[in-house]
Amino acid sequence: MVVGTCELIFQLPDNHSLKGKRQVSRSLVQRIRSRFNVSVAEVADLDRWQTLAIGVTCATNDSRHANEVLSKVVDFAEDHNGGAVLHQHRIEILRT
Repeated sequence: MVVGTCELIFQLPDNHSLKGKRQVSRSLVQRIRSRFNVSVAEVADLDRWQTLAIGVTCATNDSRHANEVLSKVVDFAEDHNGGAVLHQHRIEILRT
């Protein structure tokens, strides 16, 4: 089994409240989950209103497939981010 993980760190320069951050977070998480059939959650910086950290995971039997799916998630997040700016991302592939 192969598990791919990806951490996406966004900056929210025009956001000034946790409520605004939650709107961006919920929208982005829902769109990624429905488009790519992966597990997605907000994973860090929960109380910081100008930083958003989202974790994405997928399970498969091929490391190339996991890398391809997560790379497409990163591309999607860069283009469809709801006002957030993708600051950094990290993809990791784990084999068990």
